[in-house]
Amino acid sequence: MASSLRIEGLRAGYGAVQVLDGISLRVEDGETVALLGTNGNGKSTLIKCVMGVVRPSRGRIVLSIDGRETDLAGLATEAIVDLGVSLVPEGRRLFPRLTVEENLLLGAYRPSARAALARNLEFSYATFPVLAERRRQLAGSMSGGEQQMLTLARALMTAPKILLIDEPSVGLSPLLVMHTIDKIRELKERYRLTVLMAEQNFNQAIRIADRGYVIVHGRIEFEGGSRDDLANNELVHKLYMGV
Repeated sequence: MASSLRIEGLRAGYGAVQVLDGISLRVEDGETVALLGTNGNGKSTLIKCVMGVVRPSRGRIVLSIDGRETDLAGLATEAIVDLGVSLVPEGRRLFPRLTVEENLLLGAYRPSARAALARNLEFSYATFPVLAERRRQLAGSMSGGEQQMLTLARALMTAPKILLIDEPSVGLSPLLVMHTIDKIRELKERYRLTVLMAEQNFNQAIRIADRGYVIVHGRIEFEGGSRDDLANNELVHKLYMGV
């Protein structure tokens, strides 16, 4: 199935505080697109708008699956998930008092995911062998890196077409960040996913991104058509390299 996401003129915030001001971007079928920006510039708010957690005050969020378009703005989160959009949230957001396997099974609640539950569970354990070894362990007792693996696997249990990933590097050591980014690339290729990843770790993000956007104070200030465009941009140098 071909899947893409298009955001047009999005404005959103919290009460009287406006966070996003006219955001427009696109994620084409099979792409990994990085949404880059330092803390407090609106990356997570944008991801929450796509998932229906924050309601935009203006603009469109258009999901396309095999040519059928749906405006996600105003839809409930469960309806968005049911359309094939899944989130790997910042801070992991697991159920700490449930086991690894119970957390995974909770990911497979939409009808199409239940139909593929056994296959996706097997794939999750094959991709993350540590999860198979610790399937009876409480999620809250695992290390940060192991919890991030579980969060990625739980998102895959929903059988998504579009995967949103919010700050996967937060709270992880540099080695674990590299491992996590590599796993995101592996999962994207094996599942043929379309990925929008919000990340402030520029060097790791561009390792797997096809292209990306830089968000500053709720506005897209630069669109890079390739990794090289991002790596050679003056604004990126200023924000991430102190130049």
